Amino acid sequence: MDLNEHVHSEYSDPLKQKFESQAKEVAKTLKAVLKENASMKMDEVTLKQVFGGMRGVKSMVWETSQLDPVDGIRFRGYSIPELKEKLPKAEGDKEPLPEGLFWLMLVGEIPTEEQVSWLSKQWKHRSNVPEHTFKVLDSFPAETHPMTQLSAAIISMQTGSQFSRRYAEGMNKSEYWDPTYEDAMNLIARLPRVAAYIYRRTYHNGDHIAPDLSLDWAANFAHMLGVSDKPDFKSLMRLYLTIHADHEGGNASAHATHLVGSTLSDAYFALAGGMSALAGPLHGLANQEVIKWIFKMVDALGTTNPTKEQIADYVNSTLASGQVIPGYGHAVLRRPDPRFVAQKAFAEEYIKDDDIVNIVWKIFEVVPPILDSLGKVKNPWPNVDAHSGALLVHFGMKEYSFYTVLFGVSRAMGVLASLVWSRALGMPLERPKSVTSAWVLEHISSQKATV
Repeated sequence: MDLNEHVHSEYSDPLKQKFESQAKEVAKTLKAVLKENASMKMDEVTLKQVFGGMRGVKSMVWETSQLDPVDGIRFRGYSIPELKEKLPKAEGDKEPLPEGLFWLMLVGEIPTEEQVSWLSKQWKHRSNVPEHTFKVLDSFPAETHPMTQLSAAIISMQTGSQFSRRYAEGMNKSEYWDPTYEDAMNLIARLPRVAAYIYRRTYHNGDHIAPDLSLDWAANFAHMLGVSDKPDFKSLMRLYLTIHADHEGGNASAHATHLVGSTLSDAYFALAGGMSALAGPLHGLANQEVIKWIFKMVDALGTTNPTKEQIADYVNSTLASGQVIPGYGHAVLRRPDPRFVAQKAFAEEYIKDDDIVNIVWKIFEVVPPILDSLGKVKNPWPNVDAHSGALLVHFGMKEYSFYTVLFGVSRAMGVLASLVWSRALGMPLERPKSVTSAWVLEHISSQKATV
């Protein structure tokens, strides 16, 4: 048995044992419920939903989190303020450790400090990135978008997929979750190293920084990025990687990961699919659009300390040109995003005198009333993207084309924990029924004829 197999052994893995025990009970319960209630109607599908991206259609099970329009995201029932209070923290820090959130998402329990310490050590043991992955990254032109590099790096590591190897050898369906768990743990462990490598080669001439394995997962990521002269950046990374980790299963990156995984593609293929969705301007790329818009406003107004009246004029001119205000509005939320609120609280404690941060706060006062007055916007409030860029700029990370990679490192925890659950519950190949526009017109005509 080599070192990796020893590290991954179920006999030394309390999280894996706890998951297996819990998943078997949940799967047994759901199987019985499905058998008894298979024909129960769960939702109505409208024509608007058929043409509107299936918005709001209840059609998948996602164990790790649920999004409420008013209360925001809850991870296994816990709100973000509750996570900040209850999850274990690094010594001397006020922000939660992302390792604790992964444990919670996987087995539904707030972990102890000892359990989080164990998981942090596991990810350190599993964090060695294959040499060929670095060679793949180095083959790209330096100006290649960081999300292109991230997806390619993830796919390159597929050569070590335990699920693919064991599937080829032949294994029972009941075992599918086991190697998926191993692949998920390995991927999450390696992503900070990969992401930091992309950052340093793209923006810092390949001047890479070796990992510091004395640090926790998020702090080591902060260290490898190279923001070492500002200790609070480690705290920000712990918060950032926690609050971006999951947003129930219907968002594009989560659904794409689930869809690809439903084909029994391994976690590497599935996550690469999810990251490709995250790279879209209507999803994860939105975080870079926010800071770009703020920088353009600063240039246009000629000041980093604009008045609220100047901001309002610029907002109105943006809307008049047919553009949206990036960072405002959400498909589900109907109040300010709790993730925005958490980042604002962080800024109020650590960096309240920053000009760009203060612009974000002024925008928060100015934009909702303007959008609300239009009478067309269901949610005029800020989402998570409205604040994250300003925090990163304060700590010297002005390269906004990298922001979605940070988002992706965090989001991997939620979508991969959910992939393990999907395998444990035996979720089938996803295959919705499509219709043609001609069918729609004929159906409407026939329905009206019967009235």
